[in-house]
Amino acid sequence: MFAPATYVETGAALDAAVDRLSAADRIACDTESNSMHAYRGRTCLIQFSTPGEDLLIDPLAIADVSALAAVLADPAIEKVFHAAEYDLICLKRDFDFDVLNIFDTMAAARVCGYQRIGLGHMLEDLLGVRHSKKHQTDDWARRPLPAGFRRYAQMDTRHLLALRDALHAELQAADRIEEAREYFADVTRFDLKPDEFDPEGYRALCRPNSLNGQQIAILRELYILRDELAQSVDRPSHQLITNKTLLQLVKSPPRTLKQLYDVRGLPAWLIRQSGDEFIQAVRHGKASRVDYIPPAQETIPQRVIDRYSALHNWRRETAQARGVESDVIISKDALWDIARRNPASPAELDGIRGLGPWRRKTYAAALLGALNGHDN
Repeated sequence: MFAPATYVETGAALDAAVDRLSAADRIACDTESNSMHAYRGRTCLIQFSTPGEDLLIDPLAIADVSALAAVLADPAIEKVFHAAEYDLICLKRDFDFDVLNIFDTMAAARVCGYQRIGLGHMLEDLLGVRHSKKHQTDDWARRPLPAGFRRYAQMDTRHLLALRDALHAELQAADRIEEAREYFADVTRFDLKPDEFDPEGYRALCRPNSLNGQQIAILRELYILRDELAQSVDRPSHQLITNKTLLQLVKSPPRTLKQLYDVRGLPAWLIRQSGDEFIQAVRHGKASRVDYIPPAQETIPQRVIDRYSALHNWRRETAQARGVESDVIISKDALWDIARRNPASPAELDGIRGLGPWRRKTYAAALLGALNGHDN
């Protein structure tokens, strides 16, 4: 057994924790959010582990956690995550933190060819440590944070440094450190998507479900109402009312409150609270019509598609020979970029996102060969 994590919930305690983190040459990192339980999720806990201490930092209790920015952005401190992308998105979205010098143990496991790459599996398979993920989808905004939640959060970083060392040794033995570092860098490149409701989002449900103009109009009204109700009760809209339930309302539009209670998946408490609004939305929809407008699609020349197919086949064969997933070799986006550019020399591969120095050095000849292997 090990000592409980230090729970940091005041500005003074945070400053002291930052001093200790700054003195480390590597730290394990993780976050917990309540995205499964709130209309707009937020980071509810930030975990760190050093060789000598585990820290749970509570950003719901501390008004300003900006003191962490310098530690996370310090390139001299390696930050070890498992599946870093979502954590990095949360840290950037909620606090505008940039994180430099990352070692992602999930990405490292993929480069090594592991198939069971969840944290629980990796800890058990490589370190013999059992870690149940039963609290993964719990509401991390609960306060006070239960002891079981704290123990779980501590375990998410407690053994990450040891896991990092085990994977680093494998990468080094296979001469794949450079490849892994380039893959880690890919993780840090992400675009924050606008966290705003799109009132036109209902259109994605139209064609797959063969809705007519009146049904689309009803769907539009209900789609907007669902978002308004989700905001009012601070719940994720897709959990409050699923798309399947929305479509049920569209295809068998209720005329009375009694009929609403027969709709599977529509909570009774929500009908009691807002049943009249559902009926009104259906009436408004029935009184109008919305024509389906297919989303604009890029027209890709056939020669580009043919190049992409040749590159895709090369990627699949290379991944199979390596015993890894195809996207470890190179991303689909990078393949499309290469297909569009149709480079004739290794120098023309420069500047392609996802094709860093190691991949260019290792795969340039094969990529150009794949392009030249068919009629350009």
